[in-house]
Amino acid sequence: MKRQLLTGIALAAAGALALAGCSNGGGSTEGGDTATYKIGINQLVQHPALDAATAGFQKAFDDAGVDVEFDVQNANGEQATAVTIAQTFASQDLDLVLAVATPAAQAVAQAITDKPVLFTAVTDAVAAELVDSNEKPGGNLTGTSDMAPIDEQLKLLQQIVPDAKKVGIVYASGEVNSEVQVEAAEKAAPELGLEIVSTTVTTANDIQQATEALGDVDAIYVPTDNMVVSGIASLVQVAEAKQIPVIGAESGTVEGGAVATLGIDYEQLGYQTGEMALKILQDGGDPATMPVEVSKSFTYVVNPGAAERMGVTIPKEILDQAETVE
Repeated sequence: MKRQLLTGIALAAAGALALAGCSNGGGSTEGGDTATYKIGINQLVQHPALDAATAGFQKAFDDAGVDVEFDVQNANGEQATAVTIAQTFASQDLDLVLAVATPAAQAVAQAITDKPVLFTAVTDAVAAELVDSNEKPGGNLTGTSDMAPIDEQLKLLQQIVPDAKKVGIVYASGEVNSEVQVEAAEKAAPELGLEIVSTTVTTANDIQQATEALGDVDAIYVPTDNMVVSGIASLVQVAEAKQIPVIGAESGTVEGGAVATLGIDYEQLGYQTGEMALKILQDGGDPATMPVEVSKSFTYVVNPGAAERMGVTIPKEILDQAETVE
């Protein structure tokens, strides 16, 4: 049996004491001798990739037949709210906390040091100062990385836009995960004969203007940037109007209007994180010595409708291997 507490984010701040009072203690029992775990989930923002990661995490407990009371909170893309959620969870007697996306993980890491914390959809846990190293995290945090195969994604871009020379990237200046990906793209680009042109945003309202400010680019690459992915419609609107093909780093971006990706299955990534949580809760695993895990597979996902609207053709060899977004 699984119970979810899907409380509104407004209650995270106003109802902190009330939420704390709802906790009956970690590893409590219900109906006799069945352990019921209490897990708080701090998700940065609602978009398909992060939603899938959270769902995959919960599914791991379903498949294991483990009874869990989930308190799922969403920060709506606001770092201050993610901090408030983390502080609320710190005051509760939870067995474990999951942070979904890098800024949420940073908020939880600051607030919670006395209980196990897992993260998922974090690009570079070392750069985000969440762990000492991926092999030996060293504290109470570990989890899964969504580092995308950026060089392979740029090669995919070249297959779809063979004449591309200049590639634009819009990303949030406050997300270290995005900075890591842009640096990786800038490193990989010269060997592929590409030039990266980037511009930053501080709010989702800036995405349309920032996309227009990229100027005369041949294609746009969208990394796993939480702010930009949550506002992908604004970027796609500009790209379609200018006939600039968009390649994403994950399938949610393709669902939102990008042409294609070779990306991570975020539900499976979340599921991997759930399996790590089970090792901690049931087998006494120590986050300090549990290596950060990476995605085990990547999948082509294509959007033929988006390709038509952006004036490109997806090669047959990619179509034959890909999942298709209608």
